[in-house]
Amino acid sequence: MNTKKKQPRYSDEFRDRAVRLVEEQQKDGRSQWAAIQSISQKLGCTAETLRRWVRQVERDQGKRPGLTTAEAEELKRLRRENKELKRANDILRTASAYFAQAELDRRRK
Repeated sequence: MNTKKKQPRYSDEFRDRAVRLVEEQQKDGRSQWAAIQSISQKLGCTAETLRRWVRQVERDQGKRPGLTTAEAEELKRLRRENKELKRANDILRTASAYFAQAELDRRRK
C-alpha cells in the first residue's frame, strides 16, 4: 500500500507570486537560496518545490539551459501522439494479417 501523501496543487497565480517574491528578495541582496527558504516558509510550500518553480521560470526566460514549459508540453504531447499512432499501427497490422489469412482460407476452399 502506498503511504505517500499526495502533494497539494498550487495555482498558477500562487506560483507566479512566490517566484516574484524570490526575485524581489534577490534584488535586495539576498542569495537565491536564502530567499527561497524564507519565502517557502512564509507561504507554506517546501523550499525544493519553490526552487523548481524558480528554475523553470529561469528556463522559460532563457536565463538557464533546458526545456521551456512550452517545449516540455509539446514533447509530452508528441510522445502521447506517438504512442497512440504505434497502437493504431499495431491494430491495423493485426487486422491486415487476419484478413489476409481469411482471404487465403477462402481461396483454398
